[in-house]
Amino acid sequence: MTRLIDFCHLPQMEQQRELSPEERLAWLRLIRSENVGPITFFQLLGRFGTASKALEALPDLARKGGRKKPIRVCPAGEASREMEALLAFGGRMIAASEPDYPKALSMIADPPPVISLRGHAHLLNRDILAIVGARNASAVALRLTGQIAGGISRENIIVASGLARGIDTSAHRASLEGGTIAVVGGGLDYPYPRENEALQEEIYERGCVIAEQPMGTVPQARHFPRRNRIISGLALGVLVMEASPRSGSLITARMALEQGREVFAVPGSPMDPRAKGTNNLIRNGATLVEEAADIIDALESIRRRPLKEPDQPRLPFLDPVQPDEQELDRLRPDIITYLSPTPVEIDELIRLTGHPAATILTILLELELAGRIERHFGNRVSIVE
Repeated sequence: MTRLIDFCHLPQMEQQRELSPEERLAWLRLIRSENVGPITFFQLLGRFGTASKALEALPDLARKGGRKKPIRVCPAGEASREMEALLAFGGRMIAASEPDYPKALSMIADPPPVISLRGHAHLLNRDILAIVGARNASAVALRLTGQIAGGISRENIIVASGLARGIDTSAHRASLEGGTIAVVGGGLDYPYPRENEALQEEIYERGCVIAEQPMGTVPQARHFPRRNRIISGLALGVLVMEASPRSGSLITARMALEQGREVFAVPGSPMDPRAKGTNNLIRNGATLVEEAADIIDALESIRRRPLKEPDQPRLPFLDPVQPDEQELDRLRPDIITYLSPTPVEIDELIRLTGHPAATILTILLELELAGRIERHFGNRVSIVE
């Protein structure tokens, strides 16, 4: 059930390297600025070459996109306090340009520009299987999750999950000894759910906890799809244990497919609504799993396949893209006309206009910074009414 995603062609990036303290601060300020998401972040680097120059350009870009009030640029003092709080907590920050950044995660279309972590960072670059499933899981599923996670862990494969109650909790507990990765939806220091506070503390010591959100962030519903793309992005494959038809676990499975990862699923009784999602996954091509050996055998061939190299840049371009301003002025009204509340693929906008991708991406960048468009999973955008 593996599918590779196509990316817009962009110039080649520099070799990975450690950021200087000044660069790290600028990266953090940029991703914490208003209306700047991961894709926008890397496009800004692509156009301006450095995060510092991109920060200077944000107000003008937002104005060109039609914004009336000034855009909020993250102050240096605010970003410095976040970094200091992280260090005081015993954590560290890794930027997407740096060698310790998880290689598998760097291959997705929208990797977090920076991640915060506490624990054993080396686990992030091991062979990883993500395990996700229902919060209100059945006793049978919880027991089977523990058996599979334990068996996977004994084969030196790291288990990643989201630290939620139910399936996530069972997967983490069974894989603590071999090393487990918890991706949290809020800040690195915020225990959620509260019932897993002790487990989270144990993972700090024996595994690794990572977060995309700033320290102290209380998890909100909008954070969890972003967290889920990290869970699947870290892994060679994703195992779904139980999932109702509208489960967040199915969102994670869909993201895994978009990222070119393998999807595994455990079948269940058609009488149990928690099995409908997993049974549908199997019906549509997911690998059926009954025990850990089923996954171990499949991962043997998967780990021999090289990950697809993305065209998305991870470092400032040597030759930043600078579209012609007059061309941008002419095209802005056309792009706005093509957009609607229904998401449209960016590739379709490029095809309709017949203009270079860099020009269209720049206009969308301006509109996003102005708060006039929203990005959707699958390289799509819609206008905000």
